[in-house]
Amino acid sequence: MKYVFTNGKILNGTKDMQVQEGQVILVENERITEILPAEEAGKRNLKASGYEEIDLQGKYILPGLINMHVHLAGNGKPQKKQRDNEALVKKIMSNGLTKAIAYHMVCGFAKDELYSGVTTIRTVGGLGDFDTRLRDDIAAGKKPGPRILAANEGISVPGGHMAGSVAIAAGSIEEALQHLEIAKAQKVDLVKLMITGGVLDAKEKGVPGELKMAPEMVKAVCDKAHAMGYKVAAHVESPKGVKVALQNGVDSIEHGAKADEEMIALFKEHNAFLCTTLSPALPYALFDRSITNASEVEQFNGNVVFEGIIDCAKAAIANDIPVVLGNDVGCPWITQYDFWRELYYFHKYVGVSNTFALYTATCRGAEMAGIGDITGTLDPGKCADMIVVEKNPLEDIRALRNVDMVVSQGKVLRSPKVKKKQIVETELDKFL
Repeated sequence: MKYVFTNGKILNGTKDMQVQEGQVILVENERITEILPAEEAGKRNLKASGYEEIDLQGKYILPGLINMHVHLAGNGKPQKKQRDNEALVKKIMSNGLTKAIAYHMVCGFAKDELYSGVTTIRTVGGLGDFDTRLRDDIAAGKKPGPRILAANEGISVPGGHMAGSVAIAAGSIEEALQHLEIAKAQKVDLVKLMITGGVLDAKEKGVPGELKMAPEMVKAVCDKAHAMGYKVAAHVESPKGVKVALQNGVDSIEHGAKADEEMIALFKEHNAFLCTTLSPALPYALFDRSITNASEVEQFNGNVVFEGIIDCAKAAIANDIPVVLGNDVGCPWITQYDFWRELYYFHKYVGVSNTFALYTATCRGAEMAGIGDITGTLDPGKCADMIVVEKNPLEDIRALRNVDMVVSQGKVLRSPKVKKKQIVETELDKFL
């Protein structure tokens, strides 16, 4: 697998990236070997050296996107009413046949991520050990999909967020620590905690993100996870939850909440980063309730969370706290192929430039995931994780909606296609 990509407009993924023309990209096996002027490449007989030319015909080539908050068990299908996820997962995982069907489904969702231009995902709560299993199947070439950094099941508490579905319900610190041993045996890449409730967990107005996990449990899990060499990500959707998480050792805040000086100081003190997720709260906050089938309480709380996430992202950026992007795929209305919308919302609601949004979803994501030496930018020596689009995403992020080519660890996928949900497209497009 030796390719030379010619006639492309290069966006390298760095913070100050600009369009680079007149250069070619050489790829051998999984890696970018050289980026050099087209004239210099023309002087070499690359074809005789076994390179296949891929003429990009003036299209834009950039790093593959990095989705830092994924639940591979969900498809984003809108729900008329809340499901009993715990009962559903218990049924799915109860026998070999249904487990096999579920794993096949998860594999399909990972393929959708890749075919839509996402070459790396970070999973933060899944079914059993499916995520590490699929990670290894993809790495071995048995399944198509993005690079996976996997947490497998998260750790919640009885009655806590996602307890019994994509997280175990730890009734004590001892149980939580026992699960860490299981996660270690499964060779996870990170640990996920569900510290607060979510939008749909709250039963009253104004109380989304209610603290569910005791600070003592957060600290015990973080201490042991760090001793094992793992970073800890935490679901938190309230100011109190964010502070408890940071005070007790969490490395990344997933979602966030309205920030104050104390919160900013804690982020800096603990060298934590923020994973902004605007996509899941937007439908509950901004859709008409006749579309979402949300109650008045759910819509009110959705707006509280949505505004809190926006505020947290703005405060983090203003205070040089690292921010990455995830779209919490699996939540209603959030599909496995729509990560580009998260970049668009980041630009629209947080107010960053298109360049900064793209940098956040490529280079910055890789750095914060601990794989900045492997992927995230187009540089010699790094993995050939690239996507090709017709128009310039620095001018309009919506250019990422249609991907003409995906290169994943040196493997070229031409004209990738995913099956889209029309109702989701129609309703979400109203907010572009």
